[in-house]
Amino acid sequence: MQDMKSLDLNLLKGFDALYDERSVTRAADRLSLTQPAVSGILTRLRASFGDPLFVRAQRGVTPTPRAHALAPRIKQLLYAVDAMLRPQPFDPAEASFTLSLAATDYALHVIVTPFLAALRARAPGMRVAVHAIEDGRIAERLEKGELDFALLTPETTAPELHARRLFDEEYVCAMRAGHPAASGGGLTLEQFCTFDQAIVSLAGGGFRGATDDALEAIGYQRKVSLSVPSFLSLLRVLRTSDLLAAVPARLIASAPGLVVLPPPIPIQGFTKLLVWHERTHADPAYAWLRALLVETAQSQPVLSVD
Repeated sequence: MQDMKSLDLNLLKGFDALYDERSVTRAADRLSLTQPAVSGILTRLRASFGDPLFVRAQRGVTPTPRAHALAPRIKQLLYAVDAMLRPQPFDPAEASFTLSLAATDYALHVIVTPFLAALRARAPGMRVAVHAIEDGRIAERLEKGELDFALLTPETTAPELHARRLFDEEYVCAMRAGHPAASGGGLTLEQFCTFDQAIVSLAGGGFRGATDDALEAIGYQRKVSLSVPSFLSLLRVLRTSDLLAAVPARLIASAPGLVVLPPPIPIQGFTKLLVWHERTHADPAYAWLRALLVETAQSQPVLSVD
């Protein structure tokens, strides 16, 4: 008897056909092979198992006791291999694994929160682990399976990753309801640059952003007196101070207690992407999750400021 290195899966398919059909001719028809080819398979099977397996009978062939003993196990193995090769249908209602994704606090509030509500309704057994964005390691963590998805911008997305555009975001000016700038109905460029402002620096400690680039291009400069590491902490600051800030419109759409005005100059926004690795690209479960995330992200209300 030989070891597994010499045992071809096609030999087992040949055994199964011979056992079911009890005929070399019928087994050849079933396998779409010639009779000599099936006879060759039988020769190799006999060498592999050290037994005749099928002997000539009055009509066709008959299995030996060894073949009878092997038949149910070979059939079970072939069924298991066939099941492995078939795409498995995904039933969200029965899913119970954990989805891991990386997001900033902005993406957590604007994208992940509505996605979670939809997921709980359709796949209540699933868990979601949200990770902080780690610059430079997202592609590596997606490849290793530490992350399944990431919510990024085009500038921070590695070219080898799959990506789906979720939306384009724009900036608006936000301040508390009693802010001196809130009663005028609009902000002039001079007013905007006079008021103290706050900014989000995800890396921490930064006092410059896209707004400053836009102002500098036309010879203006604003007063940035506070830098915070998250958008959600920025919203709390705006509600309790006389600072104003340029903030993403989708973030402020669900933030009560703040007055929103159009910025006095165009400020370059950003595009948000759903990003994933080839590792999960063809998996039906992750394809379903991607579709749900895209659906919920694109169905959220967008604040319109004239």
